[in-house]
Order: sequence, then C-alpha cells, then structure tokens
Amino acid sequence: MTEQELIRAAAAGDEDAFGKLVEQYQHKVYHLALRMCGQEEDAADVAQEAFLAAWRGLPAFRGEAGFATWLYRLTSNAAIDHLRRVKRQRGDVSLDDEDLGLDAPDQAPGPQERAEGQELRQAVSEGLGRLSDDHRQVLVLREVQGMRYEEIAEALDLDLGTVKSRIARARGALRKILLESGNLSGYLPSNLSKPKERGR
Repeated sequence: MTEQELIRAAAAGDEDAFGKLVEQYQHKVYHLALRMCGQEEDAADVAQEAFLAAWRGLPAFRGEAGFATWLYRLTSNAAIDHLRRVKRQRGDVSLDDEDLGLDAPDQAPGPQERAEGQELRQAVSEGLGRLSDDHRQVLVLREVQGMRYEEIAEALDLDLGTVKSRIARARGALRKILLESGNLSGYLPSNLSKPKERGR
C-alpha cells in the first residue's frame, strides 16, 4: 500500500495500516521529541502522545498539509505542552554535529578539534535550554529537522513572516548566549548567523 492508501485506511479505523505509518515515522517523531525535550523518557512520552493525537485526528485529516508536516505539528505541540506542564527549563538538549550542520572535516579531528567541538555542542545544548519554548520550537524544526520556512508555517499554523522573524530572533538569542559564554566568539556556527539556502 502507498502512504496515501495507508492514511485513508487508518482514517477509516484500520489499526494495522496505522501501525505501518507509526513504523514509518517513529524514528523521526522520536528524534524531534528528543531534540525538543532533551530526555529520552520524556521524548518517548511525547512521541506516544503525538501518535495518539494522530490516531484520533486522522478521520478529520484532509491533507491540506503533508502527512509528515501534520505529524511534526502534533509532535511539536505535544513537546511544547510537555515542557509547559513540567514548568522547567532544561539545558541538556543533545545536539550533535550533524544536527546543526557542524559536520566533522574529512580527516580525523585532533585532540584540540575534538575538545572544541565538544565544547561547542555543550554550549549550544545549554543555549537551546535557555531559549523560550517558541524560539526553541522553530529553531529545532529549522536546524534539526531541516524543514523549509513554508513547512514550519504549515506545521505551526503561523504566517510565513512570523516564522521568519521568530527564527531570526531565536538565532539572535542563541548567538548572544553563545557569545556570552565567553569562549565561542571565534567559531560560531555559520548557519546560526544566516539563513540556510534551503527554503529561501
């Protein structure tokens, strides 16, 4: 069955079809939840909430946005609800080089490069934890999930201009936090200082 056929079948109550959709998207949903929540246990709970919301909402799903975009919206909203519910800021979001485009060079890094890379990842993690929920949400969707501005606007039901300005403010806030850490001014990730080419 194609994805569209699975979606139609699941919307009609076919649990097996929905199970196949879950298998198809569970890694991406969990990954997004983990980046937003920072803890594996919380991410698992958020992913479960998102899939439960998808199961309940499928009969009303009309496909104006893509299924993946709709599912990311449910996941992102579930994560924000979770973060607000526990009412705490976290600084342990675990982002790796690939997630923020901080790819390692072709040659094996030396001890100094590894130390600097670890320091930068830790600083970015702590910085994300200090952002507001709204800023963390859009920055994770853009930088981690690689979603285009238009996709984020659809996923969060926001105007495109609002998305662009929110991402710009989020990047500025994170950049300021990194600079204030005192030792990152020389090697801020370039994609946090200017928009990516994709989605412009």
